[in-house]
Amino acid sequence: MISSFMDSINIRKIEKPTGQGINDALQWFCDSLGLLTQRDKENSCYRLFIELLKSSKKGNALSSDELASKLNLVRGTVVHHLNRLIEAGLVESKNNRYSLKAKTLKELVGLLKKEVDDTLGHIELVAERLDKSI
Repeated sequence: MISSFMDSINIRKIEKPTGQGINDALQWFCDSLGLLTQRDKENSCYRLFIELLKSSKKGNALSSDELASKLNLVRGTVVHHLNRLIEAGLVESKNNRYSLKAKTLKELVGLLKKEVDDTLGHIELVAERLDKSI
């Protein structure tokens, strides 16, 4: 059985932003990872991700209450999005404090890439066994 920290992530191939603004690039990054949805009218998940990125770069983990206060969101909304980010393999929780799994976006992409490669390797082995059986 494959050990996985990533349960569910939607990687989307979308056109890169034409502007050079950091906000456009960060939104593209988050949209590429399926973090932006039409239902999230206030961009709560995006804002949460950015706050976690800032705190993780400083080596700090934040509680859901701290995140809710910083983002002016209700705690339930924060917890909902934290769970999504944990399931996607982007965020970890230790002692009810949350941080990204890596201090930089590049490191985070590297972790995701390794997990995808491992998962596809496992699928490939099963496919090979199936091919021999059919």
